[in-house]
Amino acid sequence: METARVLVAADKFKGSLTAVQVAERVTAGLRRVVPGVRVETLPVADGGDGTVAAAVAAGFERREARVTGPLGDPVTAAYALREGTAVVEMAEASGLQHLPDGVFAPLTATTYGSGELLKAALDAGATTIVFGVGGSATTDGGAGMLAALGARFLDADGKPVGPGGGGLAELAEADLSGLDPRLKGVDLILASDVDNPLTGPKGAPEVYGRQKGASEEDIAVLDAALSHYASVLGPEIAALPGAGAAGGIGYGALVALGARFRPGIEVMLDVLGFAPALARATLVITGEGSLDEQTLHGKAPAGVAAAARQAGIEVVAVCGRLALSQEALSGAGIARAYALAEMEPDPAVSMAQAGPLLERAAESIARDFLS
Repeated sequence: METARVLVAADKFKGSLTAVQVAERVTAGLRRVVPGVRVETLPVADGGDGTVAAAVAAGFERREARVTGPLGDPVTAAYALREGTAVVEMAEASGLQHLPDGVFAPLTATTYGSGELLKAALDAGATTIVFGVGGSATTDGGAGMLAALGARFLDADGKPVGPGGGGLAELAEADLSGLDPRLKGVDLILASDVDNPLTGPKGAPEVYGRQKGASEEDIAVLDAALSHYASVLGPEIAALPGAGAAGGIGYGALVALGARFRPGIEVMLDVLGFAPALARATLVITGEGSLDEQTLHGKAPAGVAAAARQAGIEVVAVCGRLALSQEALSGAGIARAYALAEMEPDPAVSMAQAGPLLERAAESIARDFLS
């Protein structure tokens, strides 16, 4: 029988294991049952938090920059660089992880630091920038990001408007003439698993505002302010898929930076070298913390499974919790899913013990698919 060659291409288990740790645990479990099995690991991400870590695991160099956090305080943010391609994750600069516990600033949180992080990538000589957007603490339509790159947003008195989405209600003039000229020579790819428009019932404030601490009143204020902002910069772009990503930073990138939108997992699989790794595999193991309805809409396991199915390679998944039927899994190209919750039903214990439980799940995969 041909020696099995397993490719482990899973995302993080949010709150318990990084994508790198998932790959390590799965490998350990497989080898306990089939000691000689050949395993290649390729941690993946879909443009959200963990994207830089996945690039670094794939051989990119990790770089750091001091930038402005969402509340205006300095934070250290990382990006990844290899041969002129930078992977920049907006959450590194402007993400929810930079908010102290229970402290939100839905009206004033800024993406200024994300602009500074893009500038750091330009300074490092990047000519292609994969801009992963997700996990943001902000709803400013990318105005902060554009300001850091040289744009000016002025009120009726010619003074800069305040930070965050709330300040955009006062916008009278947007001057983009000072934008960093190097942006014209860069291929900027907006990588996101979110295809929402900027405003309206499916827009950034309505769909994502609450998780950033916005009240119903704040959501109405932000939606009106972003609509006004778009009327000044270009209303037709606001309806495009991805404009509403990460509090509307997608809109700022599309309208002013010449970005092109691509599903995050597709971009990341290209950047990480997934196709050649897939060509070497006879079985693919993918996964993430929760396999649910959202997974099917552009999350990493769905992208991995779709590519593997096209190549005729069997896929199984590992997850913390499984909320999809076997029919839905099969439809996504996943033969079977192994959930930690089936071994340990208490979610808190399952998260705390995710590593050892994942090794046990991998042992089961080895017995079912490799023995």
